[in-house]
Amino acid sequence: MSYIVFENIEKYYDDNHVLKSINLSINKGDFVTLLGSSGCGKSTLLRCLAGLEQITRGKIFLQGEDITYLSPKERNIGMIFQQYSLFPNMNVYNNIAFGLKMKKVDKDVINEEVQKALRLVDLKGYEKRYPYQLSGGEQQRIALARSIVTKPKVLLLDKPFNAIDAKLRRSLQSRIKEIHKELNMTSIFVTHDQEEAMIMSDIIHVMKNGVIEQSGTPVEIYRHPKGIFAAEFIGNHNILEGKDFMNLTGEEQKDSKIVIRPETIEISHGEFSKGEDFYILLGSIVDISFKGSIIRYMVNVNDITLKVDVLFDDYKIYDLGQKVYLKLLKEHCIGL
Repeated sequence: MSYIVFENIEKYYDDNHVLKSINLSINKGDFVTLLGSSGCGKSTLLRCLAGLEQITRGKIFLQGEDITYLSPKERNIGMIFQQYSLFPNMNVYNNIAFGLKMKKVDKDVINEEVQKALRLVDLKGYEKRYPYQLSGGEQQRIALARSIVTKPKVLLLDKPFNAIDAKLRRSLQSRIKEIHKELNMTSIFVTHDQEEAMIMSDIIHVMKNGVIEQSGTPVEIYRHPKGIFAAEFIGNHNILEGKDFMNLTGEEQKDSKIVIRPETIEISHGEFSKGEDFYILLGSIVDISFKGSIIRYMVNVNDITLKVDVLFDDYKIYDLGQKVYLKLLKEHCIGL
């Protein structure tokens, strides 16, 4: 049996059907992300696992044990929220040690474990500081240390970076991933940020309206979305109706929609050599936007506009209105 199993999970809030027949298995040691827009049920599923919400129907298993009706304390699950939830009247040391003290662990062991946790989150020497003396990122790292010091069976992270600026967010993403690997934890992460999910996850479960739309590795979901929602939610995309794709390429399609990633389209001012494995299209640039190291060209081909993403290159920047050729490999045209 998998390390964590959700079996036919249903959750209602009065007449609001939040989780709909969720069946999900998670392997020990995986970093798993529940990804979806607000209100899709991802945080509710996490809270059901933690015991903070009671499911309406179904069962939850952890290490083969049915924990469906166990209290949160009996589950030994650590959880980090968007709010840091540190005790303002306790210093860093006592905030981290709190869970161990509740378990009546020996003082020497507590001290050893607190020091280990502080080293893991790179905050050794902060023991005597209080939460008001810490930055938001430091408070979140203390919350992480407090969660891992008790050696939980599972670490749950519910949108932990939402209140943190982009630069610090990237730093914390890397540190949490490193700690996850170092401690061989099983972690479940909730976010609506697809880039964050791609960076951190071993497995992503894309959720919509209380249902899991698709599960897989970041690469699997990015390259082979199973529906429009997954294609739109993971990465950038061109989504074309079958008839529009036929207007572009001259080839009839059996699929109702075609997904093409912008970075898979080549662009050139000169014509490409013809071949059987790709399409050659002629269009004109109608818009240009700079996205850091990426330039996005909007190219009009037969009254259909395609997004084309290329790496920034000072020596190869195309102009608004310029005629360009596009090369589109057939294998990159994903039918849905």
